[in-house]
Formats: sequence, C-alpha cells, structure tokens
Amino acid sequence: MTVDLERVDTKYMRITKKQFQKIEKIGNEYQGIPYLMDKAYEGDKTRNLAGNYGHKPVVPPNKNRSDPWEYDVELYKRRNTIERLFRWLKGFRKVFTKYDKLDSMYLSFIQFACIVKWSN
Repeated sequence: MTVDLERVDTKYMRITKKQFQKIEKIGNEYQGIPYLMDKAYEGDKTRNLAGNYGHKPVVPPNKNRSDPWEYDVELYKRRNTIERLFRWLKGFRKVFTKYDKLDSMYLSFIQFACIVKWSN
C-alpha cells in the first residue's frame, strides 16, 4: 500500500506523519485478507479501492448486474457475526456517544468491553 502523505486529508484525523508511516507498514502486512462488504457498497469503485489496498472484496453483486462476479458465500455469511458485535458495542453508552476526549481511551473501553463479552 503506497499512500501519498501530501494528498491525505488529515483535517479530521489526529495522526502524525510518523504514526501514518507505521500504519502504512502494518497495512502491508495485512494484504490479501478478505474484506467483507455490505451489499450497499458493491459498486465498482469500492471494490476496486479494496483491491488496490491488497484486499479481496467479498460482496454479492446486485441482481441487475450485467456482469456478476463470483464471491465466497460462506465467508459472506460470517459478516453477520461482525454486525452483531458492533450492535452489541453500541449498547454501551460510552461507546455509542464517544464521550472520551482521547482516542486511546475510547479504544481502551472497546477492548475492555470485548474482554468482558468474551470472558462470559
């Protein structure tokens, strides 16, 4: 994954160039991982963007597509597990409203909530 640091809009991001370079390095390690997408994002641009970052988009084509593609049906069904996890996390008011000022505190609470969920 190559990203032009000058073209990245960091207006709403709290990230330094050094942190961004670390993220870029980590991103290269995760290339090839399937990217489970919602049917609403099955457009050509979105699938190409995922492919440009080295991921394999897993999304069913719309029924009216003239040239449908093959996708892993069983893997797409697992997307439901991820959706339920996010719905469960939104049950925590602190996650839903994002009261924390620091991103690190917000992430810590999400990790804590997941530990509580998986330990039960």
